[in-house]
Parts: sequence; C-alpha cells; structure tokens
Amino acid sequence: MNLIPDPWWLPALLAGALLFDAVASIRPPMFIRDCLDGVRFPRDWWWTLIVIKTLAVAGLIVGMWVPGVGLAANVGVVVYFLCACAAHIRARFLRQSFWINCLGMLVLALVSLTGAFLL
Repeated sequence: MNLIPDPWWLPALLAGALLFDAVASIRPPMFIRDCLDGVRFPRDWWWTLIVIKTLAVAGLIVGMWVPGVGLAANVGVVVYFLCACAAHIRARFLRQSFWINCLGMLVLALVSLTGAFLL
C-alpha cells in the first residue's frame, strides 16, 4: 500500500473532475438539479455537496505530499459515490445521471484508489 500516490496523476485527475463538479454545483445546470431532485435530496442541503467535494479536492492535492491524506480522501470519495449510488437506487432514479455521472465518478474514484494507492 502506498501512502503517497504513485502514479500521482490518477488522484490529480479525480481531483480535477471533483473540482469541475463542485464549481458546476454552485449554479447547478438543469441535469444536476434534475439529479438531486430525482433522488429527493433537499435543496436546503445542496451547499453541503459543494463543501464535501471541495474538501475532497483539497485532501487529494495535499495527499500528494503528506502521507496518508490522499489515501483517506480517495477512500472518502469512494464512500461518497457509493452513498450517491444508494440514493439513486433507493429513489429508483436510474436515468442517465446515475449510469454516466454517478457510476462514472465511482469508477474513476476506484481506479484512482487501486491504481495510485493499492497496487
């Protein structure tokens, strides 16, 4: 197990995708609004997702130099998207946003975790 990511670019790619997602969530486009409404996530709590994703980005970046931080952040991102998948399944909201966005980000997080930290 690596405490510093090797290769570094896998968690950097994940951090970039999460940063894009967090910035897009500030003024969410229709597909993000539809997704969050579809899983019945309360609008009053949407801001928490921006905070969570921003903290994950910070953890992934800091973790490139501080042992264990990137690993912890990457595990947190995997858990976040597992919870998102569970919310989609529970709400029976299995549209394109589930298959492409939610599962796609989960796969990216798992690839980063296994490729940079576990192999």
